Amino acid sequence: MHDYDLDTLAVRAGTARSRFNEHSEALYLTSSFVFENAAQAAARFSGDQPGNIYSRFTNPTVTAFQERLAALEGAEACVATASGMSAILACCMGLMKAGEHIVSSSSIFGATVQLFGTILAKFGVQTTFVDGTDPANWRAALRPETRLLFVESPSNPLTEVFDIAALAGVAREAGALLVVDNCFCTPVLQRPLELGADLIIHSATKYLDGQGRVLGGAVLGRKELVMEGIFAFLRTAGPTLSAFNAWVLLKGIETLRIRMEAQSAAALELARWLEGHRAVARVFYPGLPSHPQHALAMRQQRSGGAIVSFEVKGGKEAAWRIVDATRMISITANLGDTKSTITHPASTTHGRISAEARARAGIGDGLLRVAVGLESLKDIEADLALGLGA
Repeated sequence: MHDYDLDTLAVRAGTARSRFNEHSEALYLTSSFVFENAAQAAARFSGDQPGNIYSRFTNPTVTAFQERLAALEGAEACVATASGMSAILACCMGLMKAGEHIVSSSSIFGATVQLFGTILAKFGVQTTFVDGTDPANWRAALRPETRLLFVESPSNPLTEVFDIAALAGVAREAGALLVVDNCFCTPVLQRPLELGADLIIHSATKYLDGQGRVLGGAVLGRKELVMEGIFAFLRTAGPTLSAFNAWVLLKGIETLRIRMEAQSAAALELARWLEGHRAVARVFYPGLPSHPQHALAMRQQRSGGAIVSFEVKGGKEAAWRIVDATRMISITANLGDTKSTITHPASTTHGRISAEARARAGIGDGLLRVAVGLESLKDIEADLALGLGA
């Protein structure tokens, strides 16, 4: 379906009807699949014949999700996983070995910092964290054993934007792979493969679902990278996306564009409102001209996205007061929902990393992150005003 527009792909791609000719995608809740005979079983297990074997690594509903997301990202292949973090883990374990090296932006999700800095380090994979907005810093951190460059763009929670095309050039020079976490933008707002990235990571839990219902993740890119490395790891180790979650994600993707556009438009207006508030020291939103990478974001993305972070005057006490004063916005660290959410990153999403790592990432005690949903913008602003005006 490569000739169709994104809106059509979001609704139709990956559909493979059974003999019952169902209109909605079928949900295959089965652990295994039956073979016609011993020869077919042997051929399936050896890979000589395509087909479903066991839902740890082959399931028609999961395949439909993989094919739909691959169509949206313009990728040759996709491997779905149980969560966004398991997608990152599968990428590293499937493509790296002990003694190799990662260069990562310091502005990434707290659990990713823990994965790179603590868990992978125990297996001999080292990570260097850099201020990623300047490609020269990435080049300076390279080693002969560097295998991956990893970046979130925009980043969580400061919405820093990175020059994906420039970083792709740095990776090629080093013989390494550029991995881009596209969770905040989704393929509606940004297509990293077109900018030179080798692999894309998704936490499907966020905007792909869009309603805070299920966990899921994905890795996308060239077929040889995804299927020979990452799929082989998933087949054996099993960080598997369930068929039910895949089915829910398929339904979420159908409304992805209209949600992303509506939530991004509201986020821009909220960012403008916050920027003019006397209690706010600084707003971080790529759609604002005041954002350090605004020009790059407007070239690389279709809009500023739906995440607004802002630093309030008064530090942690003032930030917590705003959180506690909300009556409608959900106090939760999840994002990408139709319901607006608010969190204090220094004590939640990035609370388990060291104070030094938080400082390196620019995450202060006065920082708050709002994921703008589909409620009335007037009501979102009024809810935040309860604490901002205190």
